[in-house]
Amino acid sequence: MIRASLTAICLALLLLSCACWAKPNGPKNKKPKQVVPAIECDVRAGKINLPEFIVKCPAHCKETKQQVYGTGVFASISSICNAAIHSGVITNSGGKVIVRKMAGQNIYKGSNSNGVRSLSLPKWRESFVVSVGKPKKGVIYPSTLDYAPSRPTYVKTSQKEAKAAVTTALPATTAPEPTTTAAPEPTTTTTTTPAPTTTTTTIIATTTPPPTTTKARAAVHKVRDAGSSHPYFASVAAASSRQSQNGQGKPSQVFRGSAYPNRFSPRANPGLRRPEAGSTIRRQPASPVGSDVSYPAPDSGYAWSEADTHEIPAPRATDSDGNRKVPLETTHTRVEPVDAWKPEANIYESGFNMREQDSIPRAPEPASQGDPNCMVDLAFLMDGSWSIGKRRFKIQKDFLAEVAQVIKVGVAGPMMGIIQYGDDPVTEMSLKSYSSSRDVKTAIDKIVQKGGLSNVGKALSYINKQYFSDANGNRGGAPNVAVVLVDGWPTDKVEEASRLARESGINIFFVTIEGPDDNEKQNVVEANFVDKAVCRTNGFFSLPVSSWFALRKAVQPLVKRVCDTDRLVCSKTCLNANDIAFVIDGSSSVGTGNFRTVLQFVANVTREFEISDTDTRVGAVQYTYEQRLEFAFGQHNNKADLLNAIKRINYWSGGTSTGAAITYTAEQLFSKSKPNKRKIMIVITDGRSYDDVIAPALAVHRQGVIAYSIGIAWAAQDELEYIATDPDKEHSFFVDEFDSLYKFVPKIIHNICQEFNSQPRN
Repeated sequence: MIRASLTAICLALLLLSCACWAKPNGPKNKKPKQVVPAIECDVRAGKINLPEFIVKCPAHCKETKQQVYGTGVFASISSICNAAIHSGVITNSGGKVIVRKMAGQNIYKGSNSNGVRSLSLPKWRESFVVSVGKPKKGVIYPSTLDYAPSRPTYVKTSQKEAKAAVTTALPATTAPEPTTTAAPEPTTTTTTTPAPTTTTTTIIATTTPPPTTTKARAAVHKVRDAGSSHPYFASVAAASSRQSQNGQGKPSQVFRGSAYPNRFSPRANPGLRRPEAGSTIRRQPASPVGSDVSYPAPDSGYAWSEADTHEIPAPRATDSDGNRKVPLETTHTRVEPVDAWKPEANIYESGFNMREQDSIPRAPEPASQGDPNCMVDLAFLMDGSWSIGKRRFKIQKDFLAEVAQVIKVGVAGPMMGIIQYGDDPVTEMSLKSYSSSRDVKTAIDKIVQKGGLSNVGKALSYINKQYFSDANGNRGGAPNVAVVLVDGWPTDKVEEASRLARESGINIFFVTIEGPDDNEKQNVVEANFVDKAVCRTNGFFSLPVSSWFALRKAVQPLVKRVCDTDRLVCSKTCLNANDIAFVIDGSSSVGTGNFRTVLQFVANVTREFEISDTDTRVGAVQYTYEQRLEFAFGQHNNKADLLNAIKRINYWSGGTSTGAAITYTAEQLFSKSKPNKRKIMIVITDGRSYDDVIAPALAVHRQGVIAYSIGIAWAAQDELEYIATDPDKEHSFFVDEFDSLYKFVPKIIHNICQEFNSQPRN
């Protein structure tokens, strides 16, 4: 019995010792647990202020139809969960997703994958990619998500703190601004994420005033990518200066337009200068004075968030070239295009000393203002071919010098440039080279004949694609006029190059000296080349001269014609000569979500046009059983204001009386349309009307209104055809669902421009 007791005691001690040995090793093998925060289907990557993170998506996100932009690489305004479904990372039942942010792309291509349709987008400031939610070994992602604030956070700080903020490592994306809270970054042994591995300093807002200093107070601004403007967006200093110089002259108008569809791209308002100094694109982007507009978000057709608030510029000096520079003492992190020095800027208010003032470029004394009643950008294409001879080339130079004297060149009047053509065109002087008639005459005397053939068609193509550009001094607010001087006839064809130039808004004049007689016409490369080239064939744009010795007599008639801006009809293009009325169905069958999709479509169409009181104007009517004028023609005269007005339209809900809405639109909008505008009505409806649409549609057709009808889902095909202008197939469209509306934006713009450009030229 004693032996049995000893055996039991030994066994108990042995088990106890084994348990003690095993206990310390248990916790060492336990892996840290990854906590995965859950999100909703509508959460977008751009709203989370982390460069890389993991989330858990719920089930049935596909049914929410949250929008996605791109394929593989998505714009940061896309739904994370639907992007993951689109990429095949998760199914519609949900799951874990790793999100990694990256730099913005110039284009995002839409596609249909795994039951999710993604949309296309020209450009966005930030992108992201998704992968299966299985972290690599040793990688722990944040257990909580740091959501970006709805408004940018501005933090005032001292100079030393500001300098430290600038030198602090930042993620390689234009993510939302720093906030007062910071989530932990992913820690990894072998990191492949764009998150910085160095310690990131987070600036915390405080109510304590910064220490007093004699230097300008620095402010930390939100980071913005320099190329995020559409289109395109730059400073308006040049436009503001031109408006102040116009004085009692005619109101400034924008006339240039790029050819459609050859150079079709998203359009914007004129009058503003693009940031690229060497750009050959003549169109200026739309942005109201003083605004800071990023590229529009496609779910709204424009920037719908309030994050794009105005930023406070830091004090700037100018260098010897007149370009702005940021002082080293400031921490202004916003990237801005270089723009022209503003003469009205007060140097004493900027805090800089007199030495900096000495480097400011000064306008010539005295500055020639020119004739404000002849504000045109005028380019002469002078014949430099060998057939003209030295004597006649000298006569041509004398003619141009006299034109410069008579027309009174100046910054508030006509600006004059010269291209000499032979085998190839060469710029002798750009539009901005000289700002007085005297300087232009001096430059003309120095022009040397180039020789070669008389390739007028090549020269017209050159001025269309390259000459009338920001870099060459195209002002945007003045008509573009090209006067072609030709000895005899061209040695190449001019019809196609002229057509593209006209569609771009260039008013082409021909001065033909010693043109072909009846016996010489058989030698002409292209018959009736003048009528094929000029803006209109009514005789106003062609000026035949019998001999070189009679050329001087053509100075006064030519100057009178190019200064008659009311008759420069080619300045009007398909994008700047319309009154467009959107008639929007607000009935109960549409629903709030689909109504926002319709507004997105309206905004996307609107964005393609040049918006101002003298260019394209847009109005909108929403209807149910009743009608409501949302805004009238000319109520919003710049694109940013107009897009914001579209955003603010509230869904009404009710019945569907399309016929009454058409009549209401004719009375409230088209009755106030300008006589020189093309009247265009775009009706968008999702159902059959409760009233008659035939009589109202015929009435607006008789008023010269070009009507487009767009039906969705339950819209009646016969009613759509009655509403639309003939031919129906070019003016009536139908889609099964609201999300497919975007497909018809380029088609509608193409049809509008095709009809405009096919008008008779007599």
